[in-house]
Amino acid sequence: MVDFRNLKKYKTRNLSLILLLALGTHFTFAQNKAPNYAGMVNTTIGSKGKGHGVHEQYLEAGYTFPGAMYPMGMVQFTPTFFAENKGFVVNQLSGAGCDHMGNFPVMPLAGALTKSPADMKGFDPQYQINKASAGFYDVNLKKDNINATLTVTPRTGMATFTFKAARDKGTIVIGTGINGTKISLANARILADHTIEAYADGGSFCGSATPYKIYFVAKFDTEPIVSGAWKEQELNAGKKEVEGENSGIYFTFDLSKNKTVKYKFAVSYVSLANAKQNLAAENTTWDFNLIKNKAQTAWNNYLGKIKVSGGNNDQTIQFYTHLYHALAHPNISNDVNGAYMGADNQVHQVIAGKNNYTSFSNWDTYRTQIQLISILAPKETSQIIQSTIDFAAQSGGSLPRWVMANTETGIMQGDPTSIVIANAYAFGAKDFDHKLALKVMRKGAEIPEAKSQQIETRPYLAQYLSKGYVNDASMNLEYTSADFAIGQFALQALNQKDIYQTYLKRSNQWKNQFDAETKWIRSKESDGKWRGQNDGMREANYKSYYWMVPYNIKGLADGIGGNKPAEARLDDFFRKLNANYSQDWFAAGNEPDFQVPWIYNWIGAPYKTQNLVKRIIKEQYTNTASGLPGNDDLGAMGAFYVFANMGMFPVIPGIGGVSLNSPSFSKITVSLPNKKLLEITGGDNNLTYIDKLTFNGQVINSTWIPWTKLAQGGKLNYTLSSKPNKNWGLSTVPPSFQPKK
Repeated sequence: MVDFRNLKKYKTRNLSLILLLALGTHFTFAQNKAPNYAGMVNTTIGSKGKGHGVHEQYLEAGYTFPGAMYPMGMVQFTPTFFAENKGFVVNQLSGAGCDHMGNFPVMPLAGALTKSPADMKGFDPQYQINKASAGFYDVNLKKDNINATLTVTPRTGMATFTFKAARDKGTIVIGTGINGTKISLANARILADHTIEAYADGGSFCGSATPYKIYFVAKFDTEPIVSGAWKEQELNAGKKEVEGENSGIYFTFDLSKNKTVKYKFAVSYVSLANAKQNLAAENTTWDFNLIKNKAQTAWNNYLGKIKVSGGNNDQTIQFYTHLYHALAHPNISNDVNGAYMGADNQVHQVIAGKNNYTSFSNWDTYRTQIQLISILAPKETSQIIQSTIDFAAQSGGSLPRWVMANTETGIMQGDPTSIVIANAYAFGAKDFDHKLALKVMRKGAEIPEAKSQQIETRPYLAQYLSKGYVNDASMNLEYTSADFAIGQFALQALNQKDIYQTYLKRSNQWKNQFDAETKWIRSKESDGKWRGQNDGMREANYKSYYWMVPYNIKGLADGIGGNKPAEARLDDFFRKLNANYSQDWFAAGNEPDFQVPWIYNWIGAPYKTQNLVKRIIKEQYTNTASGLPGNDDLGAMGAFYVFANMGMFPVIPGIGGVSLNSPSFSKITVSLPNKKLLEITGGDNNLTYIDKLTFNGQVINSTWIPWTKLAQGGKLNYTLSSKPNKNWGLSTVPPSFQPKK
């Protein structure tokens, strides 16, 4: 493993800026050459765990993967976090917290194949990474001394396998009946021109079936001398077709004249014909470098939408790696001809010039990632939201929570997708059907048992409507946040003031589980009896969930006696930063806690937010494979890191605005739509506190700035200090919302 922390600075007579070397891939800031942002990405960050024990890796493991992917692309060509020894798979979600997908793993082996690979779990390739950057993965399989390089297009993957050992034969196996969980449907055929055609299902995810069907076409640039198939323990040379679980096909090559075998594939979730068409449209060449360069150019275009300078090497690498993770998903689901498999299991067609998207981890991403991609890529994000609305319309008229391929898995709780839609609109992604969006939002929020496929959008909604709460407090808080977001969307997008007032009133139902005696939010039974203090707190504890009313922080503070008691409660909560699900301090690696560091901005102590955010960045994130405090969750944690280092955070659901902290880079330039630029200057990783702030020359003494103001572009100039200015940021209290009495 290359250590990213020991990068050196070089100067030459003709270069005015720094040449940084990362994993053997250099990136330059030459006067006449655009920076290679793809080379600033260390894809190994988060790919290992540092949990409290082997059974608790989820607590401090990113669940990311180091292989190659395209911005929001269909293919992820990589070893997986969960079973890397199986080889390089064609699909994987960055940071998802359970085994999943992992179809069609490929593995090169030295020599001829003499034993069935079975489930492919018995391999021990001993990966030694040479380079791992955006769109490119170069690794040595140390056991057999085989070098593999991987790259991608949106819907295809390509590899070179170089057999360095002194052998005259090499074998490549493809697990066509193997995925990340348990497969039930698989078939593969070897055609006359050493092409493979196959299909398989998706297995499951976190206990929920994901019965998508993925189609696969692959070919080699070299004629094999032997091919065959296996199933379970049986190996059959010469066999041309195989089906079922733990099956696959293999090819053995003569290496006496050429040690390198090239491999490429395409996938489709619609048909084999479409997979072939995807390959023909996107990858007609055997020129690996050409495909790699196109992938890295695509990444440069996206990553370059935020330009940072003035940080050290580790900071810069981490920033662009987390931005990379935030831009991985959702991913396109339609083929080059526009066809995609809908939520009704029927083939649909996208409008020309647009894409359909999938992979919606909305309980995670509504807090950070959707806001970031709405700012940076409003066109794509608008299509993501339209895809979400279409999924709802096709699946029963109500919104899903967690979508993989064309399946609503029902993972997690609440009604997070309503918040995703409202947040996208509030931060600039507005080109979607607003009326249909509100219709599907309201159906899930107003009609008990409304479903997306077979999953209820809001379980226990009848009780929520009749009694004003559901039994589990964490679920209730998710519903009230979603209600607030629906109201805001109705007001902002459609000027529906009556609907806004109705949902604003509903958002106040968090108070129905506020225990005035203990001064905590608590779960209670349907008959109104209080439950145990920590009962009904999903993936967090009651001290975390107290602060999950981000649209009415004033109401939270008032409920416990005002700002000073709230400040004392926060001080105790932040005594540590790495809680597991039951410990009663802050969990940097868990989504319900994401917004809590900024709450000091509401209660008269902004300097504590500034200190705390810098502390989280420095103590909980590192430029190492185990450098994340928790699951990346499809870019949710990556977006947290990006916002925190930019000096801003989107706290309130459905509201376009940011709560401020001190930025970490001396200059940050954000490319906005219509060629506008937002320039943030004066940041410093070693200076914690805000002493002064101006925007376009106007003095700012508030910790809140509406996004509509920043979206016009301009210069946000900070003056930072090592000593807290306890008076800065107090002129205007950030917004809180509650219905009029």
